[in-house]
Parts: sequence; C-alpha cells; structure tokens
Amino acid sequence: MRLRYGCLASGSKGNCHALTDGERILLVDAGLSLLQIRTRLGVLGWDPGRVAGVALTHEHSDHIAALPVLLRRTDWPLFATPETRVALEGALGLDVPTHRWRSLRPGQAVDWEGWRILPFSIPHDAADPVAFRIEVQGEAVAVVTDLGHPTALVADHCRDLDLLALEANHDVQMLREGSYPPLLKARILSRVGHLSNAAMAELLERIRSPRLRSVVLAHLSEQNNLPELARFAAAEVLRDTGTVLTVACQRAAVAPEG
Repeated sequence: MRLRYGCLASGSKGNCHALTDGERILLVDAGLSLLQIRTRLGVLGWDPGRVAGVALTHEHSDHIAALPVLLRRTDWPLFATPETRVALEGALGLDVPTHRWRSLRPGQAVDWEGWRILPFSIPHDAADPVAFRIEVQGEAVAVVTDLGHPTALVADHCRDLDLLALEANHDVQMLREGSYPPLLKARILSRVGHLSNAAMAELLERIRSPRLRSVVLAHLSEQNNLPELARFAAAEVLRDTGTVLTVACQRAAVAPEG
C-alpha cells in the first residue's frame, strides 16, 4: 500500500492512529502526550516532522489529551465537527483559535493535500462522534472505534477498504463478570457504548472482501478483553480470505504486517 497505517496507541488510556502517504502524516485523535506521539512515530520509522494535521473523532479525554500542549508547540490544523469542537473546548477549558480548525460535517468528504477525508456518524455517547474513511490515490483506509453497535451506515462506509482499524473493546462475558460498577458496565454494553468482540465479528462478516488486505483490532479493554479472544473472533470470520490481522495495544506503536 502507498497509504500506510500505524497505531501509536489504542485503549482506554489513550488513542492515536497515524496514516502517511510518505509525504505527510495525518493523525486520527491525539490521546497521547506530544512527546509520546513523536517518539512512537519514530519507532515506526516515520518522521514526526511530517505530521500535517489531526482529525478528531470526539471529545472524550482518551482521544484529545495532547491538545493543550499540541496547540502551544505545533501549528497542526485540527479537523472536527462544530459540535465536537464546542464539546472539547468545554472539556479542556480551552478557546482554540479559529484558524486552527478545519470544520467537518458527517457524511461530507473534504479534500486535503490530495487526500479525501470522509467523517461518518457512529453511535457513541459523545456530542457528535465520527469515524473516518480516508482515501488516497485509489487506496482506502477507515478508523472505526468507540461505537456501541455496527449500524448500516457504518457497514456501508467500511466496504471496499484496503485496511480497517476496528474496535474490539470487550468480551461480553468478561465484562459482565468483571469488577466494573454496574452503571459503567451498562454504559459499555449500551448501543452508544463500545463494540464487543462479537459485534466486531458481525461487522466483519458484513463487509469482508478480497480487497480487504489488513484488519487492525483496536481499543481493546485491558480488563475486559484478551488479545487472543479478539483475534479469534476476527479470525473465524476472515479465515481463508488472506486478510492480515493485527492487534493494537496501549503501550507501544504497532503497524500491520501486510
């Protein structure tokens, strides 16, 4: 692929994805420190100086934690919907300069440096949460996390991809039997919570194709899931397809093998 993907971190403590065409890097979310973003890009062999923008999915802290420092120390533009902008400014107590924003609307693609960036709505308990489908020179990648269930709209935008980074947050039995308070369990299991292994597999069943060369399982719960459980659920669907499976993690940058 000319369009390369790397996961700098994914989980409840911080999320940041990166895509590059070799000339520029687009980050999806910035839930790590700026130092860690730069360090982990370096681990992948990517030049941190090529970061040219940040696309924000929603305002929860594990997706925007780096913004205060990022605003002071970089000139990277921020792509977000107006509702997400208002929500994250409120959450962080910031008034981000207008010139730093690139406004998005769910379902409306924008052209950026030869890239096509399409935000699309997902069901999550945030102001205006989106996932992203990004196309460059005929290749297509989507980053789809933080959703309670796989809607028809989500499935539509996940078809005909070369790579999909997809949430596999929890094993339902582990979550139900685990130590989380009942209200938190109910939130995660709700239709605006997080995607289970089973729901992830259901979505993969609907969108798998010979074109889909790589799937990255993301946003795994450290308490309510195991990498081998998520991998098994996806592998059962993708067997005999040739699709390469990679499991993202919280503590280190990873990139697909194929």
